[in-house]
Amino acid sequence: MEKYIFKYLLTIVLLVSISENSQAQNKAKIDAAALNIPTGYANNLHWDLPLDTVGKNGSIITWKSSNPAYVSDKGKLLKLSPRNAIKKKLKMTALITSGNIQVKKSFDVTVAYQEMPLQGYLFSYFEGSGPRDKDEQIRFGVSADAVTWSALNKNQPIIPSELISGTGGVRDPHILRGEDEKSFYMVATDMSTAKNGWGHNPGIVMLKSGNLIDWKHGFIDLEKVYPTKFKNIQWVWAPQTIYDPAAGKYLVYFTVKFKDDLKLDFYSAYANADFNAFENEPKLMFSPKYGAIDGDIIYKDGLYHFFFKGNTKDENGKEYKNGIRQAIGKSLEGPWVEDFNYLDAYSAKKIVVEGSSVFKLNNSDTYILMYDLYTNKRYEFQRSKDLYQFTPTPESFTKNFFPRHGSIIGITKEEAKRLNEKWGGVPELLLKNN
Repeated sequence: MEKYIFKYLLTIVLLVSISENSQAQNKAKIDAAALNIPTGYANNLHWDLPLDTVGKNGSIITWKSSNPAYVSDKGKLLKLSPRNAIKKKLKMTALITSGNIQVKKSFDVTVAYQEMPLQGYLFSYFEGSGPRDKDEQIRFGVSADAVTWSALNKNQPIIPSELISGTGGVRDPHILRGEDEKSFYMVATDMSTAKNGWGHNPGIVMLKSGNLIDWKHGFIDLEKVYPTKFKNIQWVWAPQTIYDPAAGKYLVYFTVKFKDDLKLDFYSAYANADFNAFENEPKLMFSPKYGAIDGDIIYKDGLYHFFFKGNTKDENGKEYKNGIRQAIGKSLEGPWVEDFNYLDAYSAKKIVVEGSSVFKLNNSDTYILMYDLYTNKRYEFQRSKDLYQFTPTPESFTKNFFPRHGSIIGITKEEAKRLNEKWGGVPELLLKNN
């Protein structure tokens, strides 16, 4: 009798063990099938890799890099590919473990080139010193050092607003160099305060170029394109673009205010391949506690820094302070964690600034936070190494124009020469052959 009981119990143990192994194997296989490194990261890596360590079914995931000199086992990007050679390729291998079952899955990763050999800077802006019906148009300025600036085209527009916008006016231009390093994207507020005042504007302008000279465009009227969600819109302000490696697409984000709501929130949508419309209806991206305008996102060391003009209100909802603040997120989808400290040098002095924009100096680890002192016709900036602490004393640009809310990218000497051939005004230092 005892012999049969033992065999019976042993059979049960074996069946349970087989069942547990089968379940573990299924979990590991399902988690392995779901595991992915987005192609935006894998095809041109210049971020840290977002590596899952736990599967959706509870599997434990560990990683191994085939070239830890470039990317660590934890996905930390340590080095970029030399520009004078073929891009470095490596494998990231995941070991998915559930119980006693282990499954391997590998991904090919191509490491991006080191920073481009950039020698100058391009400033995209609209004006603040002339007749209002002439100011709200895109202009360019160029600098060799990001401090002393010269207007191109004698400070006249490089693109007339009536050719690219729905309202006849363009404000807040933001320029971005694309992932391929040779495409350029601009977005701007489609708004003519000279013609229509400040009461209402329904959309944005989108432009794309392969040479900084010739621009294809489209404009989006959110009221007309998305009448259900945005029929009650009042303002669509200060759009900007950032490449999202998780999606492998360009994300356009902007401030939205509805007529029946005092709140100012950030909405976003992915641009289509032609960069003249959205792929999808814009959705809420970030809702700062007290509302905000003029969003500007930059990536550094595994985090997205979302700069904006924010404010602080008392218990009665009355604003008593405003200036440049930031929020931090690990993904462009958020969640965004607000820091309620002010970064600009003027918030404590009750001197208003807006239109903040952050860019990295060429071949340097220093970042510039610049902003528009719009009531004083001044543009000033502060420096930072980490995007948290900024120099306390602001510095001024030297320039022969009066920019309003713009943005800056680095450019090559060849691009500077091309701009000069078209419009003139590039500093002589950038035109010399070294």
